[in-house]
Amino acid sequence: MASLDDGLTVWLTGLPSAGKTTVGRALAERMVAEGRRVEMLDGDAVREHLTADLGFSRADRDENVRRIGFVAHLLSRNGVVAVCSVISPFRAARDDLRALHDGRFFEVHVAAPVDVCATRDVKGLYAKQRAGEISGLTGVDDPYEPPLSPELVLPTHSQSLNQSVSMLLEALHQA
Repeated sequence: MASLDDGLTVWLTGLPSAGKTTVGRALAERMVAEGRRVEMLDGDAVREHLTADLGFSRADRDENVRRIGFVAHLLSRNGVVAVCSVISPFRAARDDLRALHDGRFFEVHVAAPVDVCATRDVKGLYAKQRAGEISGLTGVDDPYEPPLSPELVLPTHSQSLNQSVSMLLEALHQA
């Protein structure tokens, strides 16, 4: 595996409201403080600017992941640490990214249980799904395939943000 100094993609995957973006932003801040070149690719922001033409079918979700992963690949091969917070519900799409990155891919499962995510409900998605206003919510009425062998699992429901970021940073420094 490539080191942080060589460029790396840190791919944070998990359910909606699991803490992917919160952990990713805090990680990026700590890495910038270390003097590293870091770019944050948040799934919501990228969807607004780069993949607004895509919906939420399986094919569109896979294409969204593919596009974000390609941008991360370009950044990481040029010495940047690309921190990506993307639900990326399907294992095969994440595995394709791992192959594309050729040793510069660090998969992190942000592993909060769905009931905890529903209480956080940062964007109100779980409430909308319960009210019948939306369907296809990942982990509720649409599948989420957890990674089988991620480089790290972060139990964000049972540790603080600082603990999660410190655990991730330590694992990245050892990679």
